[in-house]
Amino acid sequence: MSIVDVIFDLFAHRGSAAYLGEPVSQLEHALQTAWQGEREGAPDTLIAAGLLHDLGYILFEVPENIADRGFDCRHEELGAAWLSGQFPDTVVEPVRLHVAAKRYLCAVDADYQTHLSAASLQSLALQGGPFSAAEARGFISLPYAGEAVQLRRWDEMAKVVKAKPPDLESYRLLLEKVKLKAPMNSLVYDFQANEYSHKLSNARNK
Repeated sequence: MSIVDVIFDLFAHRGSAAYLGEPVSQLEHALQTAWQGEREGAPDTLIAAGLLHDLGYILFEVPENIADRGFDCRHEELGAAWLSGQFPDTVVEPVRLHVAAKRYLCAVDADYQTHLSAASLQSLALQGGPFSAAEARGFISLPYAGEAVQLRRWDEMAKVVKAKPPDLESYRLLLEKVKLKAPMNSLVYDFQANEYSHKLSNARNK
């Protein structure tokens, strides 16, 4: 099984979960984000990052009300760590930086924060709020910060009820194209082993 197969399996089994206070599912949000990138003519790696940017939520089955509990699960770091070594930095780093990009945009674009959803504003507070001027300068100087800002803007546009983006299967070849030719890393391997054990246990208990 390839990393792309694992990702598709994840979306198939967990993608229907609600997207943390928004009116769309995790899969709908991922597809809409990737679609925004396609419509803007973004490179394949950034479209892939759009599709995978919230994978950390799905991987660890973060409860929808986690923000109500006052927690930031740092899903961007979880997802980036899981993808590292499986995809190039042009995919992984925008995923890692997309939360920081929200904090950056809130600091430098007066109009941006006014258009955030209630759920996004709630998570912004838990993530540290808008950057200071010094933090914003430091962020935008990072490699892939510009790409993360692009991704972040698509992220906020990808919460449309009954939108009709391309389906998940339409992104299989793109993911296969941009992924690294490397064995699955230990995080992916351990996840697969745990999933298999869980499915086997469920089958035996039926």
